[in-house]
Amino acid sequence: MCGIAGYFGSSDLLEGRLEQCLQLMKRRGPDHAASRRWVTRSGRNLLLLHSRLSIIDLNDRANQPFCVGNRWIATNGELYNYVECKHDLQARGCRFRTSSDTEVLLSGLVQLGPKFLDQCEGMWAFAVYDESKGTLLLSRDRFGEKPLFIYRDSTGLFFASEVKFIVALLGKRLSVNEDHVRRYLINGYKSLYKTSDTFFKGLEEVSPGTVLEVDCNGNEQAQRYWTFDSSPTESMTREEAVTGARERFIRSVELRLRADVPLAFCLSGGIDSNSLVAIAKREFDYDVHGFTIQNTDTRYEEQAMVDIAVQELGLRHTSVPVQTEEFLPRLRHLVCQHDAPVFTINYFAHWLLMQKIHEAGYQISVSGTGADELFSGYYDHHLAYLFDVRSDHELYESSKTAWERHILPIVRNPLLRDPDVFIRNPEMRDHIFFNADGFSQCLLTPWAEAFSETRYTDELLRNRMLNELFHEAVPVILHEDDHNAMFFSIENRSPFLDRQLFDFCSTIPTRHLMKNGYTKSILRDAMRGLVPDAILNNRKKTGFNAPILAFLDVDDPSVRSVLLETSPIFDYVKREEIERRL
Repeated sequence: MCGIAGYFGSSDLLEGRLEQCLQLMKRRGPDHAASRRWVTRSGRNLLLLHSRLSIIDLNDRANQPFCVGNRWIATNGELYNYVECKHDLQARGCRFRTSSDTEVLLSGLVQLGPKFLDQCEGMWAFAVYDESKGTLLLSRDRFGEKPLFIYRDSTGLFFASEVKFIVALLGKRLSVNEDHVRRYLINGYKSLYKTSDTFFKGLEEVSPGTVLEVDCNGNEQAQRYWTFDSSPTESMTREEAVTGARERFIRSVELRLRADVPLAFCLSGGIDSNSLVAIAKREFDYDVHGFTIQNTDTRYEEQAMVDIAVQELGLRHTSVPVQTEEFLPRLRHLVCQHDAPVFTINYFAHWLLMQKIHEAGYQISVSGTGADELFSGYYDHHLAYLFDVRSDHELYESSKTAWERHILPIVRNPLLRDPDVFIRNPEMRDHIFFNADGFSQCLLTPWAEAFSETRYTDELLRNRMLNELFHEAVPVILHEDDHNAMFFSIENRSPFLDRQLFDFCSTIPTRHLMKNGYTKSILRDAMRGLVPDAILNNRKKTGFNAPILAFLDVDDPSVRSVLLETSPIFDYVKREEIERRL
């Protein structure tokens, strides 16, 4: 896990910009930093910068930029199945001088080109320079776990793990994308990855699951190395679905336990994180240390479930209390780290969690990102499920009865309290951009953008899950996970985001996804015997949440003064609306 940055173009960047960039990259990689320059035959300048957080093969021999033949790589991430890939490459005649996954990744690209990525299981953002051809290859992993920003000016292409690295190399600030700011303020975080926009004009991200090749003259060509099929295998039995998911999930966790440094686990009272710690503890006898945000709000408090997990699984455990002290200065500091608004208040809490994990001496955290999108875990999924099974009268009626008994009493969103809401209108998505019209009235200039989604499949529930995975929920979480963790030089791993697990879950028939009013029913049944039953049987959907008022003391006059003082935000937002809401 590291930081990368670079440039490919006609300018000869000043050495001072490189030094400033490397200084900023230290949080992502405190163990080693280096840069390397080339001038191609066409006269273009190629620059690679790397800062290393040592996770696998801690020896200096694995430092980057790393070379195999005439190819050089700067990469951020981990190749989890590097052991298996290494064996395959050795059978092809490759010889290795390190035990690092970096050498395996680059050797595979040298041997097989970008098609090698299809057999890789991991998370990555990398840049590879081919000295002989004078070409640059940029790529991100399938789910976009690792960030890779790009910016083009008249001279060439800049790329980096964080926006601030590009700004340092560019030597000037980027212009704010005001439309994206308004999009965030009105439609919320689920709107942020529906377009290629970012919070800065001209700034983009390399698309997940793609490679972007830049030739010696600066011409670009993007291509996908991974596509997926979301067609269920209708003949699959429920038992086959549970067994197949269990096997692949256990294998995913096993791969992500590979490291030359110890791992910590983000622990809540929910199924997702407890599935991870239970597999690590009971299948692989890992000495699990869990870290939990200690919530006092009854809507989000999960202490009873956490206590059960700690006691039954025999975990080491650290609680992290929420706090209001110095909240606004710390939030401002975190915004600078993210180069963006902090998308939800939950990720201020998550930042506190990462701080405690860092203070305990860990360099890796493990989290449950992607479980809800893979196994169907949100309240509106129940209603989409009812729509998809409506032609099966018996299944529909039993599922509706279970929803009315178990789910309706705990749903707060008024638009999701009608079991037939999607049957009446399959296009209804008002609950996602909830109250957007009201928020728009808070702006000096009203702004609106209609909800849209990508059509992957005709099944409503499956299509919702895929939109959440690739556009609405997971990209947001991954951005926050990465920037929070790397602030404290921690690598964050997400075992639910596994290619083999995703491919299998895509084949599970929709009728198996819910059972007796339970979301994530396949995951619940797959974890029987590993996760304590009390947790598996708990229907309440809490997630990683914290209330804003746990941090923001709006009764404190100094807090109100700061929030209402002269600020550029009031060029967009009506001051009186903020005061009224406080």
